[in-house]
Amino acid sequence: GLVLGIYSSEKDGGAAQLTSAGEAFDKLVSGRLRELVSTCGPPLKKGKTRIFHGLHQDFPSVVVVGLGKKNAGINDQENWNEGKENIRAAVAVGCRQIQDLEIPCVEVDPCGDAQAAAEGAVLGLHEYNELKQKKKPVVTPQLHGSAESEAWQKGVLYAEGQNLARYLMEAPANYITPIKFAEHIEQKLRSFSNVKVHIRPESWIVTQQMGAFLSVAKGSAEPPIFLEIHYSGGANASDHPLVFVGKGVTFDSGGISLKPSSGMDAMRADMGGAATVCSAIVTAAALNLPLNIIGLAPLCENMPSGKANKPGDVVRAKNGKTIQVDNTDAEGRLLLADALCYAHSFNARAIVNAATLTGAMDVALGSAATGVFTNSSWLWSHLYEASVVTGDRVWRMPLFQHYTKQVTDSPLADLSNIGKYSRAGGACTAAAFLKEFVTASHWAHLDIAGVMSNKDEVPYLRKGMAGRPTRTLVEFAARLSQDSHN
Repeated sequence: GLVLGIYSSEKDGGAAQLTSAGEAFDKLVSGRLRELVSTCGPPLKKGKTRIFHGLHQDFPSVVVVGLGKKNAGINDQENWNEGKENIRAAVAVGCRQIQDLEIPCVEVDPCGDAQAAAEGAVLGLHEYNELKQKKKPVVTPQLHGSAESEAWQKGVLYAEGQNLARYLMEAPANYITPIKFAEHIEQKLRSFSNVKVHIRPESWIVTQQMGAFLSVAKGSAEPPIFLEIHYSGGANASDHPLVFVGKGVTFDSGGISLKPSSGMDAMRADMGGAATVCSAIVTAAALNLPLNIIGLAPLCENMPSGKANKPGDVVRAKNGKTIQVDNTDAEGRLLLADALCYAHSFNARAIVNAATLTGAMDVALGSAATGVFTNSSWLWSHLYEASVVTGDRVWRMPLFQHYTKQVTDSPLADLSNIGKYSRAGGACTAAAFLKEFVTASHWAHLDIAGVMSNKDEVPYLRKGMAGRPTRTLVEFAARLSQDSHN
């Protein structure tokens, strides 16, 4: 199969314009493609397709996809590069049509941006069907022509990184337990000589005095794991690393503060923070980015057994601060508190944590963007610029003292794990809680609860767990590595 792009006319009623790959193919078939496109109905709108059969012996089926306006670039209102997003969406729908025809291979028009085209193809075709007997036919996308092969390959790696996060988040919690999560990431990194993976057992967590993390883990029969990844891509081993920290709750029942049963199955993806940061490091290694990255993922389940945390219990974090656990379903911040304390031992350039932390974040932003709470404008601008390129957007949220007061006003301990006014500003009080475990001057907390899954909002992702914002984290790391290079 072949997927080709076509731009909308700049003027209403004007002729649509084929991409350069489309023009070349049209010459090959003596102008028949252009003729068919113009006579087979109204002009192709953005994201719409038309299939033609029998045009050329090498490509029995050709899908032409609408790319929208040719000069679409950065849209300041939308905070993304519209041209790139149009390409991702159009290529994804074209590739899926080839898949529906059960054609095993598809060549993709780079559409003027081979990286975006590769991302659209690889993300658009991905589906979790490991456990089904009836599977969709596998389709291998490849670049049509050879002009932009380096950019295409980069796009493939970006998309495969996000697909790895989607795989981990989508898999059932009895298949991705803390130890199986760690082993899966270790296996992905095995071939890289500049990566070391440490799978730390419960006994190590105890020696680190991670009392907050252990208090969550003790409710489950599955032992906790602390996954630590060292990627040494920098020119010097002594270069300050970027530290990624990810919440790794492989299943979240809510503990004693049990969640409603409706929709609880989606809590297999409550380790989305760990999945996205670990996948970003796998991608950074594959891209051979010239910087040092450390990945930290506290992994456990949050279950309601006789050993579980009880509302009102007080636990002690690694830095000595005591925490009153008023709601056992606010467990992610307990894991992260200890992991953030540990992150400070690496003299980091920046610490970035990601977590499906609060339902309040979903209420605030929905699935449009990841909420970012940060104490560093330098860090914010890097994350923001990366997200404009990837289309996987971020939005800055407040870290006011106003919220800090609500978590430090606790009757029994230094902190409460929920804000004094319970539901009000829940994403903000959660961020304020984490800030109590941070002394680094460049720290960002990404609350990814709203972007955890996709219904139909991102056209190039199928329904299911989204693996967002993996590509934004990769692009951010790539930009940081260029910074240190210059």
